[in-house]
Amino acid sequence: MTDLFTPARFGAIELANRIVMSSLTRNRAGAGNVPTPLVAEYYRQRASAGLILTEASPVCPEAHGYPRTPGIHSEAQLAGWQLVTDAVHRAGGKIALQLWHVGRISHPDLQPNGQLPVAPSAIKPAGQTFTGQGMKDFVTPRALEVDEIPGLVATYARAAKNAIAAGFDGVEVHAGNGYLLDQFLRSSTNRRTDAYGGSKEKRARLLLEILDAVATAIGNERVGLRLSPVTPFNDIRDDAPQDTFDYVVTQLNPRRLAFLDILQGTGGAPREQWEPFDYDRLRSLYAGNLILNNGYDCASAQAALDAGKADAIAFGRLLLANPDLVERFRRGAPLNQPDYDRLYVGEEKGYTDYPALVA
Repeated sequence: MTDLFTPARFGAIELANRIVMSSLTRNRAGAGNVPTPLVAEYYRQRASAGLILTEASPVCPEAHGYPRTPGIHSEAQLAGWQLVTDAVHRAGGKIALQLWHVGRISHPDLQPNGQLPVAPSAIKPAGQTFTGQGMKDFVTPRALEVDEIPGLVATYARAAKNAIAAGFDGVEVHAGNGYLLDQFLRSSTNRRTDAYGGSKEKRARLLLEILDAVATAIGNERVGLRLSPVTPFNDIRDDAPQDTFDYVVTQLNPRRLAFLDILQGTGGAPREQWEPFDYDRLRSLYAGNLILNNGYDCASAQAALDAGKADAIAFGRLLLANPDLVERFRRGAPLNQPDYDRLYVGEEKGYTDYPALVA
């Protein structure tokens, strides 16, 4: 019987167990958005997870939308990430880099030369963002021109190559949570009338072109994908999410990716308040390895595996607060609680100072 501790193979990546660390933005990068030795220690502590999915890593300077998020577009950043991958591999772990472009979820204060953020369409998101100089209202982004799309696709391919050069076992293309690729997928943020907007097929075109370019660059067996079909985070929605994401998932099968990572639900809402969506249908449509994510504990994760709903389960807050979560699950041991006040600030506090089990 498959349980959380059963090894797995996702494409070219061998997992020691089916407990995956979900991507978690932590805002601990150093100057130049470079991963530091502290970042390496954070990931090393969690290397017993079958696979670590890193915090989202901007693919180019224009992809940044928050302070101190580690990029994958400069030599210094690659060197910093090499510290991370070396530390994880020495501890026996596997790690994949999440490739990120925030699109409109940025601000001129965070953009090169104070320029406008880009998006599929010039639609301002509701709310504010932290720029490093206080909270500021989002701005109306600039719609990407069609002739800019090939350069964006090439940027993702280059970032994937950079990740492999920095020692990662693979990459995960981030197409969820209201960021750029999700903005192209969903009808509320994509009002284009060209080849990249309108029908679900056209709205998915950019994502599929990027997946193909990344797979060509590093091999499809090292490429994963994150989707979040009904998550409203960053002021986003879709008129027909089941149709949109059923289509996207069917297009993944011939591409034979290493895995698909689905963020279920609507933000931090309890399951009974989630927007209706048939995740089992995605499971039936998708022929590859599926990771489910959001609100699982040990028992519900095992139940999902037992029911054949997923091949692995990703944990965010539990692995944040319990670096040795695999062993705690194995023993049925008590769990630390996350320090929510230090999710994005505090350096080692709330980052590398969570206590481990006593042997």
